[in-house]
Amino acid sequence: MSEVQTTEKQEKKPGIVRRLYNWMLSWAESPWGGLALFIFAMCESIFFPVPPDVLLMALCIGMPKKSFKYALLCTAGSVFGAMIGFGLGAFAWDLVDSWFIPTIFSEEAFNNVADLYAKWNFWLVFTAGFTPLPYKLITISAGVCLGVGDFGIFVLASLISRGLRFFLVASLIWKFGAPIKQFIDKYFNLCAIAFTVLLVGGFLLLGGAL
Repeated sequence: MSEVQTTEKQEKKPGIVRRLYNWMLSWAESPWGGLALFIFAMCESIFFPVPPDVLLMALCIGMPKKSFKYALLCTAGSVFGAMIGFGLGAFAWDLVDSWFIPTIFSEEAFNNVADLYAKWNFWLVFTAGFTPLPYKLITISAGVCLGVGDFGIFVLASLISRGLRFFLVASLIWKFGAPIKQFIDKYFNLCAIAFTVLLVGGFLLLGGAL
């Protein structure tokens, strides 16, 4: 095989994230798709790089009548994973920090998020849970930066934000079917960011008025 052919073959080989993406999608054809969704959502809250929305959309398109069941499984898995991430940060950070930094996220990103907790707390968790921000960074850093007494607030923010995101995706597919997938792929994250900015801004304005 020539050097040119070897180079072309290497260029065509998908990267690891793309291979994980395709592997995730393959579970949509499996009878264990729902369980896989729960596990992927749980792992994404701790270390997995591909968001569970990928499999959630595929399952909802394949079985629209079960869309809300899949959204519930995805939410439960994600929040359960968030609780594990919080626990790792709170009780085992000295044992796992060398693996998470810089394998999962950079030290700079971790420190930047840590600085935000004192001021934003609930809203920081909510924003990461609903928008495309790396949720795993939030769940683990929350355990490091927040006290165990804030665990309830963390779980509440996670439950609301993750539930809103996944049930909204499921609702759109249940209502409009497969054609809405292209819109979700292109615009959902942008709309989620805009909604969060308006929501948080509204509460801040309301708090200032009061």
